[in-house]
Amino acid sequence: MSTGKPQIQQLARQLFKLSIVDGRLSDEQVAGVLAYVEKNHAANAVAILKVYRRLIAAEVAKGSAIVEHAGPVSDTLLASIGGALSQRYHRPVTTTAKANPALLAGLRVRIGDDLFESSVAGQLATLSASV
Repeated sequence: MSTGKPQIQQLARQLFKLSIVDGRLSDEQVAGVLAYVEKNHAANAVAILKVYRRLIAAEVAKGSAIVEHAGPVSDTLLASIGGALSQRYHRPVTTTAKANPALLAGLRVRIGDDLFESSVAGQLATLSASV
């Protein structure tokens, strides 16, 4: 019997939900899910695991922010941004600085699918799009 794409997506989401404990991804639960899939030789296991991996990667990305900057950024500022994001998302968020001279000045912060833009380049792009 062949499992269609909706069933694969649904099963992967169910496995993902089992991987979350107290609102956070659990290494032990992920290991348990992987062991279960391997042991039970689930139909379409590779397709299920590909979807599951994408869900896990998206969840991990929510805990890591990339702070793009044009000029120097202090460790204090990075820690402050990390603290503010941790409060906003109700989870620990780590920050990583990444130089981007194309920003001209200011910052661009990416966390998961969210983007916070306060750079001159971003403001100019917004301005030119509205004209």
